[in-house]
Amino acid sequence: MTREVIRTEKGPAVIGPYSQAIRFAAGRMVFVSGQVPIDPATGALVPGGIREQTRRAIANLEAILAAAGASLATVVKTTVFLADLGDFAEMNAVYADCFGAEPPARSTVEVSRLPKDSRVEIEALALVAEGAPGR
Repeated sequence: MTREVIRTEKGPAVIGPYSQAIRFAAGRMVFVSGQVPIDPATGALVPGGIREQTRRAIANLEAILAAAGASLATVVKTTVFLADLGDFAEMNAVYADCFGAEPPARSTVEVSRLPKDSRVEIEALALVAEGAPGR
C-alpha cells in the first residue's frame, strides 16, 4: 500500500494539522481535505456570498486534484458542509455548473460553524487518471 501527501501552492496553504490531499491505493485514489473559500494568493476568505464562496472552494479542490493527477471529472464523492442550509439552492446552482451533467455522489449537511467562519466547505474523493504524474 502506498500513501503520498499531495501539496500545491495553487491551493490554499493548510491551516491546521492536515494535508491538502492524500493519494492512496497504488496511486489510484485521492482524498482531498475539506476546502473552504480561501484565496491561495492572499490566505483570506474571498469576499461575497455563498455563490462566490462555493466557486472558490471548488476552484481550490480543482487545483489540489490537478496536483494529484485527478480532476473534477474524476471525483466520485463529495461532502458539502454548509453553515446555513438556507444557502443550499445557491450553493447547488454553482455546484451544478462546476460538476456538469454527471456529478459525483454527494452528501450535504449543515454544521454550526466552519473554519474561518466560511459559509461552505467541500471535501472530495477522486480517482487518479491513468498515466497521471506520480502514477
